[in-house]
Amino acid sequence: MSPHPHRFAAVDLGASSGRVMVADLSDGLSLTEVHRFPNGPVRVADRLHWDILGLYREILAGLRDAGPVSSIGVDSWAVDYGLLDERGALLGNPVHYRDDRTRGVAERVAADVGADTLYDVSGLQVLPFNTVYQLLADRLDGAATMLLIPDLIGYWLTGELGAEVTNASTTGLLDVRTRSWATSLAKRLGLPPGILPPLRQPGEAVGGLRGDVADEIGWTAPVRAVGSHDTASAVAAVPATGPAFAYVSCGTWSLAGVELPGPVLTPESRAANFTNEAGIDGTVRYLRNVMGLWLLQECLRAWPGSDLGELLAAAERERPFAAVVNPDEPVFLPPGDMPARIAAECRRTGQRPPSSPAAYVRCVLESLALGHRRAVRQAARLSGRTVEVVHLVGGGSRNELLCRLTADACGLPVVAGPAEATALGNVLVQARAAGLVADLAETRALVASSQPLRRYEPAGDAAAWDEADARAF
Repeated sequence: MSPHPHRFAAVDLGASSGRVMVADLSDGLSLTEVHRFPNGPVRVADRLHWDILGLYREILAGLRDAGPVSSIGVDSWAVDYGLLDERGALLGNPVHYRDDRTRGVAERVAADVGADTLYDVSGLQVLPFNTVYQLLADRLDGAATMLLIPDLIGYWLTGELGAEVTNASTTGLLDVRTRSWATSLAKRLGLPPGILPPLRQPGEAVGGLRGDVADEIGWTAPVRAVGSHDTASAVAAVPATGPAFAYVSCGTWSLAGVELPGPVLTPESRAANFTNEAGIDGTVRYLRNVMGLWLLQECLRAWPGSDLGELLAAAERERPFAAVVNPDEPVFLPPGDMPARIAAECRRTGQRPPSSPAAYVRCVLESLALGHRRAVRQAARLSGRTVEVVHLVGGGSRNELLCRLTADACGLPVVAGPAEATALGNVLVQARAAGLVADLAETRALVASSQPLRRYEPAGDAAAWDEADARAF
């Protein structure tokens, strides 16, 4: 079977689900989901892992359903990795970033090397699960190569080793100025630089499918590097018409910030815990992680049988700002009884905990809107970038209450959509490499003209949001 020159496949792995999508650019842009599958942690003894072999099995099933395409791109969440031995065999199941093995590592590194030194090299916000801290907590005996999750999948598909730069920029081991591995920093930390594979740019060829893979799925095509950090792909698909925008890529996490031509490495930026991650075409994603819909997902897990649509409708009727929390408190990071932790945080800050599931949902969504507000406003102030509109993309764009609350909190219009921004960014980088799309501006114009979008104008009481912000933060 020969590939269609205008069809491209996106393998898009999220922290709670994965999917294989096919885009067709024969006449405009259409995107079809051909296979979706769950993704979640697996606890073995005292460690939380990803089921990486199960994910690979589902990817192959999705590619089989996709049929012949011009090329394949793979993206996923950031920071997690697999270690290969010198023969290319995986040494163990990748550990989940929510595992607690890195407890205290960031603090020790800051004491030994200096937080300012780390930030000046990598421009990365301090998160306990950053790759650099995971590697320092890992056993590297016998490890010849570290591959981030999309690069590991690409290696299994093609047999070619490499690291795509947008995801490599989340490790804490990439020099933010030169976009090359910071080998001197790795040596200073006691990490072997030899485990860091050659870097690739979005759009570059990874390699052709291995023979056994082609036999299994029934066709063959090249794999191409994309913005393999899912947020890099999502931001590439933000349907912006000019530079005066902020974005919130909202799913399990909310990544909120602005797009810049270069990094912001000031002491104020470091103190605010903002990150400088590599984007498409040499851009910088200047952003901060907000805990995101993880809080709602974990609440729903604690209420078996609950209906999200009914809860959201009931949450609209709840009293505004009855209780709000800082969604980025470390207590909310691990899986577990989220309603109990929200209640404890409310009591700690002198607030009455929510009294019903609907009240918890209202608390979570108002708290996330406050997190979006703080990140967007700080990103604009620290970077000097004017923000006139907020683009909310990803799965969270389907949550009308969250979109409306974010507009009210930010005091700015929110344009919601596309929900599948990551897959769109993935396939459009491939389409650019094939000569079907010219540049980032044309990419965004194509998304804006082909995808359903909804605009929310700000309303409500700005003073009430100020008061809630003071309580939460």
